[in-house]
Amino acid sequence: MINRNKSKKILLLYVLISFAFLVFLSVMLLTATKSRNMPSLYAIESSKAQRGSIISADGFHIATSKKLYKAVVNTRYIDPDKKELFVKLFSIYSGMRPKEIRKKLAKHQGIVVLSYNVAQLQAHYLKTLTRELRRFKVFLELKNPKTGLRSVHGLSIIESGESREYPYGTLLTPIIGYTHKIEEDGYTSIRGVKGLEKKFDNELSPRQNGYSRGKRDVNNYIILNKESFTKPKINGLDIKLTIPVSFQIRIEKMLDVMKKKLRAKEVMIAVMDSTKGDILALASSNRYLPKAIKRSDYSSLNSSMIEYSFEPGSVLKPITFSLLLEHKLVNPYDLVNGHNGRFKMGRKVITDEHKFGWLSAENVIVYSSNIGMAQLAQKLSGYEFHKGLKSFGFANKSTPDLIYERTGSIPSAKRLEDVTYKSRCSYGYGIRVNLMQLMRAYSAFNNNGRMVKPKLVKSFIDERGTVKELGYEDPVQVIKSATANRMKKILIKTVNEGTGKKAITKGLQIGGKTGTAHIVEKKKYVHKYNTVFMGFANDKKHKFSIGVVVIQPQKSQYASQTAVPVFKKAVDIMIEEGYLEPNIVK
Repeated sequence: MINRNKSKKILLLYVLISFAFLVFLSVMLLTATKSRNMPSLYAIESSKAQRGSIISADGFHIATSKKLYKAVVNTRYIDPDKKELFVKLFSIYSGMRPKEIRKKLAKHQGIVVLSYNVAQLQAHYLKTLTRELRRFKVFLELKNPKTGLRSVHGLSIIESGESREYPYGTLLTPIIGYTHKIEEDGYTSIRGVKGLEKKFDNELSPRQNGYSRGKRDVNNYIILNKESFTKPKINGLDIKLTIPVSFQIRIEKMLDVMKKKLRAKEVMIAVMDSTKGDILALASSNRYLPKAIKRSDYSSLNSSMIEYSFEPGSVLKPITFSLLLEHKLVNPYDLVNGHNGRFKMGRKVITDEHKFGWLSAENVIVYSSNIGMAQLAQKLSGYEFHKGLKSFGFANKSTPDLIYERTGSIPSAKRLEDVTYKSRCSYGYGIRVNLMQLMRAYSAFNNNGRMVKPKLVKSFIDERGTVKELGYEDPVQVIKSATANRMKKILIKTVNEGTGKKAITKGLQIGGKTGTAHIVEKKKYVHKYNTVFMGFANDKKHKFSIGVVVIQPQKSQYASQTAVPVFKKAVDIMIEEGYLEPNIVK
């Protein structure tokens, strides 16, 4: 009986112990599986990569990006007795006025954004301030009603995006273009819209965002050791141009003055190394602030150097004449009848500004005779003329570095068999071109018949400073060297004796051709004009092609009085800046 009672007690004790153990295991399991809001032993940091910069040939950042941060604080955690201390310290570190800070803090209880546009340097200072505010115990440790845990939420400096900056204002617009903002997950990123910003958007765009994960220290910073993981951020490529800021600024200022003086709608110019194609300056009088575009700027957003096509007028005559020389269809000393300034050819009566009798074939260029040029051009077949214009790059893109180019048009070979079309096209009507196409074509006259492509972008520079030079396309031998050198002499004679006299600069080799053309409106020629001067300026070591277009000058319809003076002033600036050195015996 005693043994039976003893066995019952042992069994009961065993059951109780087993039950207690099961309860313990259940509690442990529940604790292990229950979601808890405990501080993580690990910290994660991410950083956004930035868009690359556009850098001038002389090392100035024309377009660059800066990071933006926002300053956020939870007002519930600010110690009321130290609120004024917070206001004063934040004002000192951020530059905001105390009155503005108090106003924002008073708006409502909870999370308040004190600033959305904190610059990167200020963000660095404010992050230092957050640690100081904790040290001074400006923020209270409060209990979370949901989790029951006590925590401190102080000032937070959060990366919010990037801003595109143009330190030199209107410099190099519209070539440089502009950007717009894209909001993704609360972060502001940038994309190119026009110009170089658009053309090289892929190269400029960030390559890889940064990411770090590892155990945290007491200040919530990642401990970098073997257990941590880091993926570095890789910014977009920097783009280095062939254009120096110092020269570009002076050219733009000169165009601003000349636009007013000539009462023109727009004045543009290109300066290019004739042997390599490097652009030294590409400027327009019509510019804008990329970060503050107004409605009145809309007409200036396009790069007129490639997006404005026009009938070139007499600057096409040297192209036509070079084709005649190339095919051995004319001798420079052949005589041509000027018909005293008026001559009917086909269905059209052709006139000259000045009346000529007989003149040599080369003087048709020198004195710009439409009648003489129209007669000479008839020696070319429609096929030869069309193919020749194509070989000089017309109706094709002029450069790979610019976007949205209007390539213009040339008459078909069949149409150029017609006497009227052939004569009109020979002196620059019935064909549409842009400035950069003319620059490319005229480079052949100053480079032994080899035509180069205009080049604006010199190299890419990566995150580590490694430079990737962009190669040059091989020049195209568009005409024989002998033909080009003969044309060069004729263009020099045109400046010295003909329509380009105002371009003369002692000690330099200057050549070029003027051109004036009526503007078409509603399919009719009106009494409005574009004037052009295409030429070159050389010293003993350097050869430069220079092109000027003046859109609708009011002062005069003649290129000799509008485009040529702009050319001359550009050459003067090049001398002063050391790009050209006149060979003058003192």
